[in-house]
Amino acid sequence: MHEITYLQSIDEAQREEMKRDSRVFVMGEGVAHGVMGTSVGFLKEFGKERVRDTPISESGFTGVGIGAALVGMRPIVDFTIASFVYVAMDQLISMAAKCTYLYGGQAKVPIVFRACMYYGVSNAAQHSDRPYPIFMGVPGFKIIAPSTPYDMKGLLKTAIRDDDPVISFEDINLWGIKGTVPDEDYTIPFGQADVKRKGTDVTVVAIFSGVPMALAAADELAQEGVSVEVVDPRTLVPLDKAAILESVKKTGRLVVVDPAHKTCSVASEISSIVAEEGFWSLKAPIQRVTTDDIQVPFSTALEPQIYPSKEKIIAAVHKTLQ
Repeated sequence: MHEITYLQSIDEAQREEMKRDSRVFVMGEGVAHGVMGTSVGFLKEFGKERVRDTPISESGFTGVGIGAALVGMRPIVDFTIASFVYVAMDQLISMAAKCTYLYGGQAKVPIVFRACMYYGVSNAAQHSDRPYPIFMGVPGFKIIAPSTPYDMKGLLKTAIRDDDPVISFEDINLWGIKGTVPDEDYTIPFGQADVKRKGTDVTVVAIFSGVPMALAAADELAQEGVSVEVVDPRTLVPLDKAAILESVKKTGRLVVVDPAHKTCSVASEISSIVAEEGFWSLKAPIQRVTTDDIQVPFSTALEPQIYPSKEKIIAAVHKTLQ
């Protein structure tokens, strides 16, 4: 085992998969120069054929990546900032997600789209989005949502080896956290949630930066005698519904923590699933801890107030116990 940061886990996963499979290559704006720290030294190690700097044209290079995947390569397309996916929506939704279906299974699209979410750092409204809920409603994509270095590395390696298009959403607020990963090769199967903390009184399902917040809230609530179970889905598509329902069956209460806007969020979908399939397990109304339905302010005083926090999670848990 060795200890690395969340950011380093992305670098390691890509590097190891490029060494393992010559069909894997990275492309995006500034990848040859190691922009954002996830491809440092790649150009020297793998050469310009496999480390492709692109023009600032997301729609263009997304289409190039899809084409490469259709003819047998395994591209990793780095969008740099998650908000830039909007520029490539036609390529993503009309092509990447649909090609296998449209061609009757004769074509595969083994491509990974990396989208790092830069929010909470005064990036203002156009650069601070967390657009993963949009893609949950697009059949054809698999979506990973890692919250630890171990999960990030294992899930990204699985994504690179998968024959379907995968979107890897990555949370800048987790970049610096450290964790241990195996020295040997490993992958994490999609669709398997991880119970980050066992509990008996309340289930908190949390994603991305909501996970460490939920764990911190659980520590504080434990001092009050409240036992919180923290469930991390790890992948949004496929979603481990069984693990969530099983936890709620045990605790009878549910709080969902999701950094996206509240309306049509992952929190909304998980709440709907539990309301439909686990209603009789509930002892209290489901609570959602999400981002307010407003544009992200540039102000450093205002921006933190709109996001989930440990305090908001504790308040939501208290509400389920009333």
